[in-house]
Amino acid sequence: MNDTASGTRFGDRIRVPRTRARIGVARRDITPPLGIRAKNWGPAEWERSEGAHRPFELTALAVIGDDDRPRVLLAVDGTWWRRVADERSVRGAILSGLGLDAEQLMLSLSHTHAGAVLCAADAHLPGGELIPGYLEALAAAGVAAGREALEGARPGLIEWTTGHCALAADRELDVDGRALVGCNPEAESDDTVTIGRISVDGVMCGSLVNYACHPTTLAWQNREVSPDYVGAMREVVESATGALCLFVQGASGELAPREQYTGDVGVADRHGRSLGHAVLAALDALPVPGEELTLDGVVESGAPLAIWAGHSAAGGDGAVGSVTSVELPLRKLPTIDDLTEEWKDIDPRSREERLSRARNLREGYIDGPTVEHPVWAWRLGDAVIVGHPGEAYSRLQTALRRRFPKTPIVVMNLTNGPGFVYLPTRDAYARGAYQAWQTPLAPGALELLEEHAIAVVASLLSP
Repeated sequence: MNDTASGTRFGDRIRVPRTRARIGVARRDITPPLGIRAKNWGPAEWERSEGAHRPFELTALAVIGDDDRPRVLLAVDGTWWRRVADERSVRGAILSGLGLDAEQLMLSLSHTHAGAVLCAADAHLPGGELIPGYLEALAAAGVAAGREALEGARPGLIEWTTGHCALAADRELDVDGRALVGCNPEAESDDTVTIGRISVDGVMCGSLVNYACHPTTLAWQNREVSPDYVGAMREVVESATGALCLFVQGASGELAPREQYTGDVGVADRHGRSLGHAVLAALDALPVPGEELTLDGVVESGAPLAIWAGHSAAGGDGAVGSVTSVELPLRKLPTIDDLTEEWKDIDPRSREERLSRARNLREGYIDGPTVEHPVWAWRLGDAVIVGHPGEAYSRLQTALRRRFPKTPIVVMNLTNGPGFVYLPTRDAYARGAYQAWQTPLAPGALELLEEHAIAVVASLLSP
């Protein structure tokens, strides 16, 4: 709305931020095969999946702005990359298959903890023999969905709004002097849902949902692969809108559901419905596609009634992207032998899970006293999408939104690579949080990433 010295005037509008471009969406089923290795929790007494709770989806959004440079976002139901080589292989095959440069593709994992292990080096373990073939199928699905979305792109709009959902809670809990990973009922958490309504010819054909919450509802008790809460959320939104829904994970380093670590898929579905209804509530508050509410006039009744009516609106043009990196400091890392000694008294299965993660985190990312952490960013009309491979705390997204309050900003963890590491707050290091002792990064890395991301977004928004 336009505020002037004399207040609101007739003809003023309630602004709807938008992206105007050629747009296409497409999907492929990527449900992991029965029996694939899906052991993502130390206490799990099983290793092969025994079924599928819900389908896994790869959904592509293609956006071709007025620079005629296509950009493809792939929203993928998946766990996390454990090795740089696997991420590079899959993303490299998709880039080659679509004929894109590195800046033009963001592959974002939902981070379900009930999915297939994405690590070809585990091929020798039970269920691991299916992993290499699954990674090849994942790349093929990315190429097929991306190509379909690009070839089907037509002039359309993405109209941006926000909602709120209470699913995500702070998971930094201290009990008897020990830092645990679980709901802290006394802490506040970011509940923002950023939503893009995608339409072509005035008809909704998709939605993009960005929310920060670890999909850790289902844990070691559950023996089925599952997209966790994302599956039911997608079902709720798609059933109501008749359009594909893409989910991308936000900056959720310290956020997770209050109720989690269960084998009950009904809890995951309940969580998904809560997020899905929050998305629908925000979508239903938007005017029809392509319009903004405009102050038309006054109707005299028992009171003078201000009449706001929908009128077509312009704007949202322009597109530009970048891929940059920020130099982040490393803390002094214990050797694998040191970690083996430190964890010698815990359950052997859990100890091996920790050691495996420690080995994988270092390979291909660490080469010297600092690391180069990549950041992808696109300005698409009035909105900005920022992605990076790490698990940043929610401070990253709240800082960007506070710095650019009039710009819809989608912030995505677990996007592209390398750098599959936590970026915790200084307070997390001080209290000895899991995320702080797990990451190779030193205190202050999150703040450096935040400063870099703010500078990148400011540059993209500059005339």
